[in-house]
Amino acid sequence: MYPKPMGYGFRRKYGKDFGDGYGCGDHFLESDTFLHSWQVLANLLSSPETQDILCDVGIKILLIRPKIALCNDGNYRETRWFTGWSKRKMTEDYFLPRMIQDITGQKTVPIGDAVISTLDTCIGSEICEELWTSHSQHIDMSLDGVEIITNSSGSHHELRKAYVRVDLIKSATMKCGGVYMFANFIGCDGERTYYDGCSAIAVNGQMVSQGPQFSVQEVIVDTATVDLEDVRGYRNSLRSHSLRASQSTSYPRVHCDFAVTNNDFFRPTSDTLEWQYHTAEEEISDGPACWLWDYLRRSGQGGFFLPLSGGIDSSSTACIVASMCHKICEAVKNGDTKVLSDVRRIIGDGAYVPQDPRELANKVFTTCYMGSENSSQETRDRAAGLAQQIGSFHLTISIDLAVAAFLSIFTATLKLVPRFKAMGGSPRENLALQNVQARVRMVLAYLFAQLVLWARGRSGGLLVLGSANVDESLRGYMTKYDCSSADINPIGGISKTDLRSFIQHCITKFGFTTLEKIYDAPPTAELEPLSNGQLAQTDEEDMGMTYEELSIYGRLRKQKQCGPYSMFSKLVHTWANRYSPEQIAQKVKHFFRCYAINRHKMTTLTPSYHAESYSPDDNRFDHRQFLYNASWSWQFSCIDEQTRKLTLLFEERTDQKTDRIPSQSRDVNSFNASSNVDNSKITKQGWGSGMSNVGVEVPIGDLGTSIELNHLKGEGQIASRHSEVSENSKLEKEDVFVPDQKNGAKSIPEEDNGRMHVLRVVSKCGSICDGQDQRRGTEEEVNRCTGSTSEEQEMGRGIGGETVNRCCSISDGLDVGRGMGREELKRCGSISGRPDMGWGLGGGVVGSCGPASEGLVQGHKREYVGGTAIGGKRFKPIQGIA
Repeated sequence: MYPKPMGYGFRRKYGKDFGDGYGCGDHFLESDTFLHSWQVLANLLSSPETQDILCDVGIKILLIRPKIALCNDGNYRETRWFTGWSKRKMTEDYFLPRMIQDITGQKTVPIGDAVISTLDTCIGSEICEELWTSHSQHIDMSLDGVEIITNSSGSHHELRKAYVRVDLIKSATMKCGGVYMFANFIGCDGERTYYDGCSAIAVNGQMVSQGPQFSVQEVIVDTATVDLEDVRGYRNSLRSHSLRASQSTSYPRVHCDFAVTNNDFFRPTSDTLEWQYHTAEEEISDGPACWLWDYLRRSGQGGFFLPLSGGIDSSSTACIVASMCHKICEAVKNGDTKVLSDVRRIIGDGAYVPQDPRELANKVFTTCYMGSENSSQETRDRAAGLAQQIGSFHLTISIDLAVAAFLSIFTATLKLVPRFKAMGGSPRENLALQNVQARVRMVLAYLFAQLVLWARGRSGGLLVLGSANVDESLRGYMTKYDCSSADINPIGGISKTDLRSFIQHCITKFGFTTLEKIYDAPPTAELEPLSNGQLAQTDEEDMGMTYEELSIYGRLRKQKQCGPYSMFSKLVHTWANRYSPEQIAQKVKHFFRCYAINRHKMTTLTPSYHAESYSPDDNRFDHRQFLYNASWSWQFSCIDEQTRKLTLLFEERTDQKTDRIPSQSRDVNSFNASSNVDNSKITKQGWGSGMSNVGVEVPIGDLGTSIELNHLKGEGQIASRHSEVSENSKLEKEDVFVPDQKNGAKSIPEEDNGRMHVLRVVSKCGSICDGQDQRRGTEEEVNRCTGSTSEEQEMGRGIGGETVNRCCSISDGLDVGRGMGREELKRCGSISGRPDMGWGLGGGVVGSCGPASEGLVQGHKREYVGGTAIGGKRFKPIQGIA
């Protein structure tokens, strides 16, 4: 109930807090719920606070307006309990219970799709989902002359969702004119969702009132003063609206001898305002904090217990509790007696007044670092530092004794000692040794949560907080019944990417400087032995995917309704410039294998704050089976078949990108100002004698042989595809500078040994090869990229078979005319080595790059004419030997 509404001078009042019970779920099917609802209504009708105003309930019932459009997706299953009213613009008589008849003196009231006509205006009502439907009620009501439209809503919070409501509210009156009054729940209704307020009043498409989105207050009053003449003038100016209105059918009207307006002629109308949106980081800070407060005060517990590891996730949970403490202190400071009463009851001190958030945190928040022999000193220090800045009651314990006890039972029973992978153990042993540590932490968390307050001389227990993010739940990267198993989890619906941004926000907002080290540290579970005191595992390596990729998979799976094949099809477009179709196929299949294997964990997922629309929460939001065929044989075979087709197109597209260099982008003089290039040699196709079909001409030596430099996007990498040189050409010693993103420019001298030299940056490993007996980059880089550093100059090899094949072969063996391997050259294009024969590498090579049917002898291809190679679609004339 709103307290003392007449004290605010209200003439029209409505809201969602008249005993709505939106989260009753299957209790709606019980007769008790039906009975108690009428009892609550009877109390409201008898209350003096509902007298002399027009509200959703009052001393007399004018109309029962049933819901027409029911919400039946996402978190909502309204059709499970209710049936929407289907008789549009019709009413019936409803016989009231005797308890209501005794109060109002009415036996029947109209029920149905109608509006209320007062002495000065007409009022209609929408309910929640009806604002979201494609044919909303407010359109027909506006055409029928309804000037004030109310909406009592139960809209839950999701990150970045507020603009949806605001746009819908504004558009409801922008097209048709009118006053739109939107009231929304605020707080936790006993579920995973948090209803985030944002009550608003709009007039003719402009906002005139904005209610808070997050608050620990139970009651919030939003007001606005409007002029109904503004509505009438606005509608009259919309001539198309007037035409439609003349053709509309009328609603049944319930007449009311009551006026909404008053005679205060000097009261100004409310000014229009720009809606103030929260950032995602602010939403994470405020929404889950208010949800935790509602849960704490209604559960009757004495505070929270959090296993604090010193990582991003548990630190984010700790910061949300700290935000809750700040909000409580602020509300008490502003005179909220209900919040003060709840705080005193929770901590068991009737005289306590919270003023310092750190002091309050010490009373209601216990953190515990549960270290092991695999934990690092860095995480221990980070956890202690953050706890000190938040003000929590902090503990540091070791779990080694408990883990050893569990393992000793196993060893005594089966006479075997499991070992970590680093010590020669199998993957199964390694996984079991990690999981036992995680599960021991869960058992100890509940032990401490039950007894910490007792040890501190207080009664009650603590709620255990979980800290698994939505991406790890989706991937199943958690141990079943480990620390992710808790009473509630405030970050279970938030992505790792958003949590990292939230951590930075807390550094600025709360001054928690320890978070800077936590932000920079790589995410790790610290469940495997350290290597020389350093981390031996990281989360992303263990998962086989990045957190960024996980968020993409999650949104495609849930928001875009994608299975394995459709997800692959979409990512082929999205990641076209990052990965090949084969790489994308492997990533998608790896994700769905992990998802299928771990889906069963969602059945035991800790109740989490719902913040993301791709949450895998098995309770209501994401209804799917938990036993899958993890091989996805049919779906994966479709992906494989499509991959084979797309790989050919991908390679052709890659070749075309390499071959097609627009003439305006090849400023030869700007690259080599001293070369005195004759631009008149450039043909209509943009290619001329003495120029390569890739890159630019660099004249060195008497015969003007080309060296090719082709820039790849973004990384400062250099590669080469096609190049031809004459048999007698020589390269003069010259420095070619290769940009390198990490190390800056590198000067690489070219040897004068009569062979072609093309510099190549190996794109993923950073190794730089030059096709000779030298290799660029560190030994480690070369080994990672190639696994070989052999050099066979007589055969024209670059660095090594594996290396060249992966990086694209470069020919320097002119006597044979071959580069490295036929397969690679087929992908890279033919390289002609013997002018007297006129052959490249073979028919297969030239055939895959386009015909060159300009030979002197009919039927012969790949011939030389006057020492110039005549090309086909992709091969361009270059300088040869006459």
